[in-house]
Amino acid sequence: MNLKDFQSYCDSLPGAFGDFPFDDKTLVYKVCGKMFTLSNFNDFKSISLKCDPEDALMYREIYEAVIPGYHLNKQHWNTINLDGSIPEETLKMWIKDSYDLVVEKLTKKQRHSLGNTSAEN
Repeated sequence: MNLKDFQSYCDSLPGAFGDFPFDDKTLVYKVCGKMFTLSNFNDFKSISLKCDPEDALMYREIYEAVIPGYHLNKQHWNTINLDGSIPEETLKMWIKDSYDLVVEKLTKKQRHSLGNTSAEN
């Protein structure tokens, strides 16, 4: 996955937008103001994703390229080194899972604004 593909995929998720809230090199994608992924915009060697704690541990055991979130909550975040060892479709699935974890914690009104009526129950 390259930076352009990463941005295109993240931009395709309802309500997602990229921002630089920390500095001019850390690209952060958010939905309704809540962060679901971030990466270094300048070198794009890794991405960090929110993750279910059990899945986070499992991915770290299975994939050498997955480590605890760099400068993030190690229980809820993984950092994935983009060394080519993880297929792009798997990375997209993990990005979507990260997005979904954030969306499910939003208010009913926020989810509805994204067109996500299934999460209202």
